[in-house]
Order: sequence, then C-alpha cells, then structure tokens
Amino acid sequence: MKRTLIIGLSLAISAVLSLGFTPPQAEAKTTFVTIGTGGITGVYYPTGGAISKIVNKKRKEYGIRCTVESTGGSVFNVNAVMAGDLEFGVVQSDRQYQAVNGSKDSEWDGRPQTDLRSVFSIHPESITLCASVDSGIKSIQDLNGKNVNIGNPGSGQRQNSIDALTAVGLDLTKDLNAEGIKAAEAPGLLQDERIDAFFYTVGHPSGAIKEATAGKVKVRIVPITGIDALLDKYPYYAKAVVPIEFYPGAVNKEDVTTFGVKATFVTSAKVSDDVVYAVTKEVFDNFEDFKKLHPAYKVLTKKNMLEGLSAKIHPGAMRYYKEAGLK
Repeated sequence: MKRTLIIGLSLAISAVLSLGFTPPQAEAKTTFVTIGTGGITGVYYPTGGAISKIVNKKRKEYGIRCTVESTGGSVFNVNAVMAGDLEFGVVQSDRQYQAVNGSKDSEWDGRPQTDLRSVFSIHPESITLCASVDSGIKSIQDLNGKNVNIGNPGSGQRQNSIDALTAVGLDLTKDLNAEGIKAAEAPGLLQDERIDAFFYTVGHPSGAIKEATAGKVKVRIVPITGIDALLDKYPYYAKAVVPIEFYPGAVNKEDVTTFGVKATFVTSAKVSDDVVYAVTKEVFDNFEDFKKLHPAYKVLTKKNMLEGLSAKIHPGAMRYYKEAGLK
C-alpha cells in the first residue's frame, strides 16, 4: 500500500513538471544594515534616513534593507561599528581622526581602531553656542561661572566644547558648572532657565537650535573667537559660520563666527565590499536628489564628499569612486 502511494505521488509530480510548472524558489536573502546616527533633532538622524531612503529604493536589486537608529552620537557609533552592532555610522571628522589614531586624551587613547573605514564625508558642522540673553553671555569667555551643557559622554560635541573652553583659558571643572546632557534636551532646559547656555556641534539648519531660539526666553547664538591656536593644532577643525537666516527667533542680526568639523559616514573593514559599494553608488548616482533631502547638504559637491577622511576608504567605496572617475 505504501509503495503504491509513493509511486502515485512520483507520477503526479512528474506530470506537474511536464506541464511546465516549477516548484517555488526560495526568496533571495536580504542583508539588513543599520546606520547609527544621533539625536532626532540633529542632522545625523535625517542624514541616516536620507541614505536609507535612497538605498531601499533598490532593495530588490541589491537585497539590502537599510534601517536607522538614533544613538548617543559619534563615539557610540564608532564603538558600535567596531563591535559589529552597526554596519554604518555618522561620525564627526575629529572623532574619526582620534579613533583611527588612538589619540591621546580621547576615548581611544592608545587603542587605534585599525578596522575603521571611511565611506564619504557629508555636511559641515558648526560648534554652536546658544545662551539666554538674560545670562549676559556675549562671548565664550563669559561662560565663566555659568551653568553650561557641554554634551553627553559619547557625543562628538562634548570634546569640541572642551577644546573651545580650553582654547580660551577656561577650566571645565573650576570655572563653570558643566552639564552632560544630550543635545536634544538642552533647548528645553535653556527655555526653562535651568541652564544658561549650551554647546551643540551640528549642521544648519538644526531643529534643536530652532527650538532654542523660538521660545519665550530670548536667546543669542554666541560667537566663538580667539581660537586660532586651536585651529593650528588640530587639522580637522576649520573656521565656520552659523547662518542666522535659519533662526529668525534669535536676537542676532548677522551670521555668527565659530569653528567646525565635518560629518563623515564610516563603516568597518569587516562589512562586505558589495554592501558598501551599493550604498556608495546609490548616494552618488542620486546625488542631486540626495542634496534636496536636507538644507544642510546644499554646499555638497562630489569632490568635497571625499575630503575630511582620516580612516582608509573602504574597498567597496573605492571601487565605485574609481569607476566614477572620482579617484
């Protein structure tokens, strides 16, 4: 009886195949990649979203599904990429430099992150200092004796704040009351008059700076000057301005002088060449569409997206740059 049933099933399958039917194929494997960004009010989060949006349009072609994660910022992203918890991360150019070189007094002091790889750089970021008008802060030197948020541990802006303060002779522990709060929370604290000022390293326009300057407490974006020695010492810093046109609620009437870094897109040497190639190709092949996704990208050119990179360029990205004649 069993033998008769088996023979019958075999004949039935043969008949189906002879009619041109084929058994269903397994779906192509999907590779999931996650991009580490920053707080949702900064530019990192929409940057990760913009890259994901472009890559996911070719999901069927590449078999790649991109997602975005809001994180604590640059230091977290470097460490998570190195640990394999993230495939990509948005990282300040200074933090990339420090991680690759194991720079002294950084989180990677004596521990260079040799597997960190560059993909491309993105928008410029300005070290932005906001202060309530009532605090009387009109220069960075006026932070002496004030309550100031310098950024949470693990964020790129924290070291920028410390560098700026040190450059003008202010001691972090002696001369001011430094808070270590996430950037997204600082505008609310400033409007609640719980802090006098906060630093934020961010591309402009920024939702956080708009929030800080749009409340009942009048706010000034404070110029950061007197830091030429700092700019000479660190190659990843450069002079910058905050365009005041983006912040009509601020009391400033002119663009604000400061200094800045660049946001960079990084990965690990362990991430496959094909994945990195696909992500790079889609961003650059859709360059004009990418630029339209955030006002901070309007200054981008394909050439300057290969500047400000300290880590070796990932082979997958380099493959595309050579094909496109960019390298």
